[in-house]
Parts: sequence; structure tokens; C-alpha cells
Amino acid sequence: MKRIWNVLAAVSTLLIIGLSGCTSAGTLDQQIAGVSPAQAAGIVEENSGNEDFVILDIRTPEEYAAGKIEGAINVDFYAGDFRRQLDALDKDTHYLVYCSSGNRSGQALPIFEDLGFARVDNLATGISGWFDQKYPVVP
Repeated sequence: MKRIWNVLAAVSTLLIIGLSGCTSAGTLDQQIAGVSPAQAAGIVEENSGNEDFVILDIRTPEEYAAGKIEGAINVDFYAGDFRRQLDALDKDTHYLVYCSSGNRSGQALPIFEDLGFARVDNLATGISGWFDQKYPVVP
């Protein structure tokens, strides 16, 4: 019986050590979360001029050309090499990612997590929610 208690104590200790430091994404040193348009606008404002911050538009090139959040770069979710393109990005940079409605960017979050990105904020309503709240969009 004492041996069982020792094993249980060891397992419990390992679980506590393993879980300490976990973030909302459930992995060590990763923050991957959905944000509202107001939160996204605050993130953009706070990080204006920060070289370690990137706005990532994952809509098609045609959607991107129709209007985007200022400073956004485009990586097409539907591109055959989407995962490879993401993997080529700096994993330690803070990303704000969005699509049209939040569907594609929501589907992309597990990819960001799997590739080891440190911080990704997903505009959960997409650019449509951003636009509905009257935040600026540029051609």
C-alpha cells in the first residue's frame, strides 16, 4: 500500500510541475486566444511601430485587395502551402490574425499552436466584425 501512495505522489508531483506555466492554449509559453474587435484595436494601437508584431490577413488575395487592416500582410489560408508559409514565419513574433468572419482564422489556430507560435491573437469576428465596429480598413 505504501508503494502505491509513493507512485501516486510522484505522478501528482509530475502533473503539478508539468501544468505550471501553462497558458490559455494549454502549452508551455504559448498564448493563442480569440479577441473582439475592440481588443484587437487595442492590440494594434499598443503595438504600433513594434517590429515584433505582425497583422496577418489569411483571406484570399482578392479579399485582401478589397480592403484590409492597415499594415496587414497576406498569407492565403487556401494556398496549398499555407502551413509551410506559416512555418517560415518568426515563431516569437506576436501575431494578430484575421479572415473574413473568424472561421478560417479559427481553423488556423491549431496550426499556429502545432508549429509552436508563442503568441497569436485571433480576431474572432473577422474583418467583418472589425468593419461593423467602424474600425478603419485600407485598400
